Amino acid sequence: MKRWIPFLKKPPTVAVVRLSGVIGAGARGQLSDQALAPILEKAFSRGKPAAVALELNSPGGSPVQSALIGARIRRLADEKGVPVLAFVEDVAASGGYWLAAAADEIFADESSIVGSIGVISAGFGAHEFLTRQGIERRVHTAGKSKSMMDPFKPENPEDVARLTGLLGQIHSNFIEHVQARRGDKLDQEQELFTGEVWLGKDAKEVGLIDGIGHLVPMLKDRFGKKVRLRRYGMRKSMFQRFGATVAQDALSGLEERAHYARFGL
Repeated sequence: MKRWIPFLKKPPTVAVVRLSGVIGAGARGQLSDQALAPILEKAFSRGKPAAVALELNSPGGSPVQSALIGARIRRLADEKGVPVLAFVEDVAASGGYWLAAAADEIFADESSIVGSIGVISAGFGAHEFLTRQGIERRVHTAGKSKSMMDPFKPENPEDVARLTGLLGQIHSNFIEHVQARRGDKLDQEQELFTGEVWLGKDAKEVGLIDGIGHLVPMLKDRFGKKVRLRRYGMRKSMFQRFGATVAQDALSGLEERAHYARFGL
């Protein structure tokens, strides 16, 4: 009956969006702009939330998807006039920190892993193995750079230089995003963009986060004990829930574990 009485003030609502996993456009279950678009739209629009809280646990992934998701969060926040708070769980590193930096304020646990503001490209070289096995690889291209960084050929210094340049450009984009979002909060004397990671307390000291705290108690402290949390997140399809994509999900799981393993998780 209370909701029908107009002069009774309703407790504020905070939309909580869970962003957990590797960022990428390929496999099922990964965080991508396409998958998150309807979720974020609902979170910012439904019921006039007092804030949107991002529940973050991501080791990173695609720089493009990170940028797209982060830009969507900022666009919706500005359009709706809704503040955004990020709460880091185990890790917000690399692309995960890109998403965290899209928030107006970032909070983490004392043991959360934060940062890794850098770009990486990794692979294997198998040309010596093929030679020992007597296998001849035949590749025909139109365009001298079409087979750049072919793992079955010896490294070409020109290819390495070109790849290094590309990684440097992406790194610059990452740095500009963090500087634009964190501004004067960043420790200007500390080298923050080397790919290094920090734990919660140290991350606060260098300005990568705003404080130590957990989602529920901090939201209650800020919006009152009666604050209502409306949760949003990615859901598995019917086929995934019933195990119809076991092989693909297993491969995606291995890939995700490899990303988290970089940070000892």
